[in-house]
Amino acid sequence: MAQLEGYYFSAALSCTFLVSCLLFSAFSRALREPYMDEIFHLPQAQRYCEGHFSLSQWDPMITTLPGLYLVSVGVVKPAIWIFGWSEHVVCSIGMLRFVNLLFSVGNFYLLYLLFRKVQPRNKAASSIQRVLSTLTLAVFPTLYFFNFLYYTEAGSMFFTLFAYLMCLYGNHKTSAFLGFCGFMFRQTNIIWAVFCAGNVIAQKLTEAWKTELQKKEDRLPPIKGPFATFRKILQFLLAYSMSFKNLSVLFRLTWPYILLGFLFCVFVIVNGGIVIGDRSSHEACLHFPQLFYFFSFTLFFSFPHLLSPGKIKTFLSLVWKRRILFFVVTLVSVFLVWKFTYVHKYLLADNRHYTFYVWKRVFQRYEIVKYLLVPAYIFAGWSIADSLKS
Repeated sequence: MAQLEGYYFSAALSCTFLVSCLLFSAFSRALREPYMDEIFHLPQAQRYCEGHFSLSQWDPMITTLPGLYLVSVGVVKPAIWIFGWSEHVVCSIGMLRFVNLLFSVGNFYLLYLLFRKVQPRNKAASSIQRVLSTLTLAVFPTLYFFNFLYYTEAGSMFFTLFAYLMCLYGNHKTSAFLGFCGFMFRQTNIIWAVFCAGNVIAQKLTEAWKTELQKKEDRLPPIKGPFATFRKILQFLLAYSMSFKNLSVLFRLTWPYILLGFLFCVFVIVNGGIVIGDRSSHEACLHFPQLFYFFSFTLFFSFPHLLSPGKIKTFLSLVWKRRILFFVVTLVSVFLVWKFTYVHKYLLADNRHYTFYVWKRVFQRYEIVKYLLVPAYIFAGWSIADSLKS
């Protein structure tokens, strides 16, 4: 069965790479000049390729650290010595874009390894399912089409997935180093290093909680009432955190992530913010509706799992039973949409983004539309949570 799964994986990866190469060729013929944000990334990478690494050569419109350019130079420069190509060829637009196509192959393989790690292997149907799930995510539109342009998405995803895989295997020093590489592609990737650390802590807490439940004589006095379980968990967490031994174990496991978090804080202080350039257009804000957009996006692309007549009926029944709770949630959501909806100026200025048309034809058509969508947001959020509860 394992050998058969290997054939499935090899076929899926080979076919995907072949199709990607054909699409890459078509993209390259159609877009011979830098496209969209490539007007900033490509010249900067070419300056690095020529050996100009000084800060005076840095484009002030670039917001991310130079991870993409450094990796690109490390990939394309050896072609000068190996194949005898000229610097003009190896630093060309096509060669630099091809670096992301290589990252896409790595992302495919990492996704497959992650599925093998997190999914049970004792089911006969899981082999083809793992390969198909890998294929589905590898060609997901919001990532896949960036593989043909010189953007940071592909490389950022590669190091993030790699860091998470190493975290699952318990190699936390390597995971933190890969998290640093991901940070060099996009500063916001620091949140995934925090996620990996949280994953380690949650695993240890779960093990301790199971041990606590298995004890015949509970040290904690019995608690009764509507919040009994919640209070018991709080007591357990308090007792766990008061143990020096427990904290030392957690620190030994998570210190690489703590060090990375410390370096991030130093960077923010020294840099005066998260982004490098174009700060006036990239200011941090509490944009709560982004969570609602995420719910809607996930519901749309996962509708076979999240949307069905049965789910809608169950949701409406739950709303009726807990109508006061849902009424409060609706009011809070409407308030968040009212007070915390922000529209980035680049969103309205560039019609080459899908989101430009979503905003223009849905949200901007009538002011009340963004409030009328709140019930759909709540259903999407509930449906996701309901599907994840297992």
